[in-house]
Amino acid sequence: MSGGAQDQAVRTGRIARTFIYVVLIYFALFFLMPLFIMAINSIKPLSEITGGNMMSLPVNPTLAPWASAWSTAQIGVEATRLKPYFMNSILMVVPAVAISTVLGALNGYVLTKWRFRGDTIVFGLMLFSCFIPFQIVLIPMALVLGKLGLAGSVPGLILVHVVYGIGFTTLYYRNYYASFPTELVRAAMMDGAGFFQIFWRIMLPVSGPITVVSVIWQFTNIWNDFLFGASFGGTSQPMTVALNNLVQSSTGVKEYNVHFAGAILAALPTLFVYIVAGRYFVRGLMAGSVKG
Repeated sequence: MSGGAQDQAVRTGRIARTFIYVVLIYFALFFLMPLFIMAINSIKPLSEITGGNMMSLPVNPTLAPWASAWSTAQIGVEATRLKPYFMNSILMVVPAVAISTVLGALNGYVLTKWRFRGDTIVFGLMLFSCFIPFQIVLIPMALVLGKLGLAGSVPGLILVHVVYGIGFTTLYYRNYYASFPTELVRAAMMDGAGFFQIFWRIMLPVSGPITVVSVIWQFTNIWNDFLFGASFGGTSQPMTVALNNLVQSSTGVKEYNVHFAGAILAALPTLFVYIVAGRYFVRGLMAGSVKG
């Protein structure tokens, strides 16, 4: 290829890359626009929203809407703010994510390295649970929680999310462990290693990528859940239900700035998780996609 042709190919490649970057930036700005509108309106006085343009930048920025969304000193209004419910969400999400992830890892380990008669049927049933709509299990779950005395409590919500999440975590770990050499497990058995020794010393140390996937998936689903929280939360409702109560409790003039601030507060934990560990999510999903 001559020098002129090479220069032309380089220029064409640069133009193509520039075009791709411009398109990607456009779509990124397009999808980030709602978050931008929420952010700028959450620091505006209400008068600038109702009497101005929601797309404009704040003239007199204030953090008062954030303070009002989080908590307030007004008697009788505290229950509609987010602060009392934030800890409910934390107490619900952390144990539910940990338990469902550990159980999913154990299930995936058993279904791939300790095969037994009917294991494919068991896995098929657990996989089927991933496609059961939330609404179908509301009444049976309510009866079970009532029998166990866990209705309207944080432990009850933990149980609900663990049961509903085991199918997903089992699917992730099962597919991931299927690509792990079974010969290593058999060699450990011949050396006298037991069930939990193999799991703890061999399987878990290589499970980092899929563990990140499981944690992100479960954390996002549980934190953002509204249906189970509203149905079974009782006096221990999570933050998403409190956000709905905050919006619905406004009478007369809607406090849009407070509502925007509350929505961002409710979304911050999941945004933080994706910013910190989001790049590992796709890597973890792809890690066990190809066997061999």
